[in-house]
Amino acid sequence: MAGGRSNDATIYERLQDKILEAGSFRGDETITIRRENLLEIFRLLKDDPKLELNFLTDITAVDYLGKKTPRFEVVYHLHSLSLNRRLRVKVPVSEEDPEVDSLTPLWKGANWLEREVWDMFGIRFQGHPDLRRILMYEQFQGYPLRKDYPVNQRQPLVPEREVEDTFVDGASQHKLLHLKGQFPTKA
Repeated sequence: MAGGRSNDATIYERLQDKILEAGSFRGDETITIRRENLLEIFRLLKDDPKLELNFLTDITAVDYLGKKTPRFEVVYHLHSLSLNRRLRVKVPVSEEDPEVDSLTPLWKGANWLEREVWDMFGIRFQGHPDLRRILMYEQFQGYPLRKDYPVNQRQPLVPEREVEDTFVDGASQHKLLHLKGQFPTKA
């Protein structure tokens, strides 16, 4: 961590046997943990006064198809606002059971981040309050950021739906009528 080895030692002291792997690259610390300890570890990282990793910056995933087992890693980026430190936490997830605990009880902002990972990779978040697609439409089949996603796959067509009373809707309709020549012009 950018704050120095004493801060790093605090993480290792607090988590000891729960860390599978740890490393540092250009001042950014990374730890890999088991998914079984996820909520307990993140609660400690957030609430411990010596760590104060209280800002969940991002959640993403990596697909290591054919390169690593287990196939997926869910990657969390944390930041301590008061101590100006960062920590990357990786959680290996198997293809057979792609699920980890949701962090929404600790950070409300995890809601949309977890939905994005679900939508793109198909990794479920146990205890998530509203796990549904956020970027793709509901009828979309598959998970487009998985390495084995068939890029030539045709997706089901869904009828275009009307969106009433929106600024974009009114402006778009006006432009469309002008383009089609159906809008009366001023004489």
